Amino acid sequence: MNSVILSLEGRGQEERVKKQTRALKIIKKLKKEFPHAKCALNYKNPLELLVATILSAQCTDERVNKVTLNLFKKYRSAEDYAESTQAELEKDIHSTGFFRNKAKNIRACCKDIIEKHKGKVPRTLEELVELPGIGRKTANVILGNVFDIPGIVVDTHVRRLSNRMGLTTLQDPVKIEFDLQKIIPQKEWTNFSHLLIWHGRKTCIARKPKCDVCCISDICPKII
Repeated sequence: MNSVILSLEGRGQEERVKKQTRALKIIKKLKKEFPHAKCALNYKNPLELLVATILSAQCTDERVNKVTLNLFKKYRSAEDYAESTQAELEKDIHSTGFFRNKAKNIRACCKDIIEKHKGKVPRTLEELVELPGIGRKTANVILGNVFDIPGIVVDTHVRRLSNRMGLTTLQDPVKIEFDLQKIIPQKEWTNFSHLLIWHGRKTCIARKPKCDVCCISDICPKII
């Protein structure tokens, strides 16, 4: 029985090493392909990124950036959002879709930031996910991009590509995040997400990936 367990553990370790090796090669190649990969949302401070990320749910970053161009001029602090009316904020973010729920979450989130964090966006994942409308994905976006605290952002692109590239077989975003943490160096977590998102948008498209021009086609399990 012990020998069987040891054998399984050995196979598991061997598979993890293979994934780590592939992941490092993927990161190296994608860095050359997208040397300027970064968060596509426009922001100047933690609060702006928090709001923009909430608005980005089921909406393109391009659309969000058009909306926040005027939104961030009108609402400059957590107090501004908290004191706004539901109807007013809904009107201001209407074109991002799901505007009722987004407005509700933004107002509630900002009220909590005022009451529990002295008007400042918290700097820990534990505190961020306690805010209304903030999950691990949004928290990791904020931590990685404004506080320089590494985090893997698992959006639709990262989930799709990490499966295509054989780095995980899981589908749940949180489980994928933990799975990738085991094989991606921590210092690369934030940039890894940016690289996969850019690659997913420009090359490894959901319906028809451009495998013929893909810079990692030689190490992608879906091709070789």
